[in-house]
Amino acid sequence: MNSLAGKIILITGAGRGAGRALALALAARGARLAANDISPVNVETVVDEILAAGGQARVYLHDVAKKVDVQALINSLIDEYGRLDVLINCANVQPPAPLLDLDEWDLHRLFEVNAIGTLLMIQSAGRVMRAQGSGQILNVIKLPANAPAAFIASRAGLEAMSLRADAELRPYGVRVHAVTSDPPLEAVFHLLEAQP
Repeated sequence: MNSLAGKIILITGAGRGAGRALALALAARGARLAANDISPVNVETVVDEILAAGGQARVYLHDVAKKVDVQALINSLIDEYGRLDVLINCANVQPPAPLLDLDEWDLHRLFEVNAIGTLLMIQSAGRVMRAQGSGQILNVIKLPANAPAAFIASRAGLEAMSLRADAELRPYGVRVHAVTSDPPLEAVFHLLEAQP
C-alpha cells in the first residue's frame, strides 16, 4: 500500500461506522486524511487516534447535504493541501422512526444526506479532480437486507448513479466506483491500489 503514502483522501461520515474504519486504516497506510462529519463528537476522536499513531489527519465539520457547506469543505481542503486525490462518500443517516411514523422533515433529511449529499460531494470534488486530470471517487453503499424501507429508498439508486458518473467523468481522468461489500475495507484497498 505504498501507493497511498502522501495521498490526500477525503472521507465523509468519518466519525463512525465504515467511515471511521476506513479513516483509521488508510491513515495507517500513509494517506493524509481529511475527515469530515457534521458533528465533532466522534470525528475528533478519530483524528486524535490517527495523530497519536503518527498519522496525518484533519477534521472538517461540514454538512454534506448543503451546497454551501460542501463547497466550503472542498475550498478549505484545497487551500490546505493543494489537491484532492480520493473522495470516499460514507456519510449517511438512518430514519429515526418506522416508515409510517416518519414526518416530512425526516424524509427530506434522509434523502438530502443519503442521496443529494453524495451527489453534491461528487460535483464539487469532481470539478477539482477534472482540473487536476486525475482522481477517484468511491461511494460506500451498504444496504442490509433488514434496512428500513425509507433508508433503502434513499440509497438504492447510488450504485447505478456511480456507473453513470464514472462514464461521465472518466474522460477527465476521474473514476467513480460503488463499493457495496460489507465491510468495505478490502474493496476500497483494491480500488485504490488499482489506480496510481
